[in-house]
Amino acid sequence: MTDLKTTPEPAIQPPVQTTTTTTTTTTTTKVAAEAETGTMSGPLTSAGKFSRNYNVMHIVLRLVSVPASLVSLAVMITAKEKSSVLIYGFEISLYSKWSFSGSFEYLVCVSAIVAVHSLLQLVMTSSRALRKESLFSSRNHAWIIFAGDQVFAYAMMSAVSAATGVTNLNRTGIKHPPLPNFCKPLHSFCDRVAISIAFAFFNCFLLAISAVLDVVWLAN
Repeated sequence: MTDLKTTPEPAIQPPVQTTTTTTTTTTTTKVAAEAETGTMSGPLTSAGKFSRNYNVMHIVLRLVSVPASLVSLAVMITAKEKSSVLIYGFEISLYSKWSFSGSFEYLVCVSAIVAVHSLLQLVMTSSRALRKESLFSSRNHAWIIFAGDQVFAYAMMSAVSAATGVTNLNRTGIKHPPLPNFCKPLHSFCDRVAISIAFAFFNCFLLAISAVLDVVWLAN
């Protein structure tokens, strides 16, 4: 009889299937991670850009609004002049000052309040931007600033309208009585008033843009 010898099988098999499974799992994990990162980075990046752009625009508006209010205020409170005018052959002395008109006083008060409001908002906005925080701490805070911008914009508009009416009367005179154009002898006074009104109107425009930006922030 011949003895048949069988070749012994190795005790450890090469981990072919395990390697393939591990490679497949790793690849799947990487693909899933890349897909998740690509999906989330878009909205986060756009939201960050919107926040930064909004902060910059808001700071610029406040930065321009403060000197515009101060210029309107300073030019108006220095508006005064002495002169004379002939009426029916009689020379009458004239003295004009901004405090003689209630409309001009109203414009000065509104300009001062807007200057304080814009300065406070500039300081708060700049400090939060330096700390890389959101411009508003909450939606209630945003609504308060929006209401303030609207109220001051309407107040500035009404002050500009009232001051413009008085200035126009000074320039055109009164048609039925023989009263002259007071801006001819008081040209320096009228010019200062016109410059003050122009800056106040520009400030009204800035406040309106700030209110629109507040609405955009609330909508997002």
